[in-house]
Amino acid sequence: MPVSTPPVDLGWTAPAFKLADTSGTSRTLESVRGPNGLLVMFICNHCPYVKAILDRLCRDVRDIQALGIGVAAIMSNDTDAYPNDSFANMQKLAKDLDFPFPYLYDPEQTAARDYGAVCTPDFFGFNRDLALCYRGRLDSAGIKPAEPGTRRELLEAMRLVATTDQGPAEQYPSLGCSIKWRET
Repeated sequence: MPVSTPPVDLGWTAPAFKLADTSGTSRTLESVRGPNGLLVMFICNHCPYVKAILDRLCRDVRDIQALGIGVAAIMSNDTDAYPNDSFANMQKLAKDLDFPFPYLYDPEQTAARDYGAVCTPDFFGFNRDLALCYRGRLDSAGIKPAEPGTRRELLEAMRLVATTDQGPAEQYPSLGCSIKWRET
């Protein structure tokens, strides 16, 4: 069942993290941020909503990085219950699609909790001071193929963040599969 992100609560500061990427390199908030901001994305391998946007996402991330915004994707799902999201499968996906961003593994689900992530994909756009300015969707196409002329909402939002330190006044929630939390 698809889950939508909650209403936007802007202005809070990006929580610190230290997670391994698919090459085994330890990444931190400071190491992935750019001079004009940071985009943190919660994605996974198995979610049909993520699978449907990966080509568009990689395209838009390259344009976002050109704006001086750092980008990182975090996978926080319970890999025991969802083996398609395992670290080995994360490595394969990142290599097969030549991800232009580090793909980080959150085995303790700490980053997902700290950010308040609820679904995949879930996008958090921060300005140069690491204040949240955008929490929305990639575009209006969602799980469907994007029609010609579909607004690139995430790119437009991050362009605004890079140039004004503010996000758009109107933001639409992302929609996707719920984060697969470990049973405690």
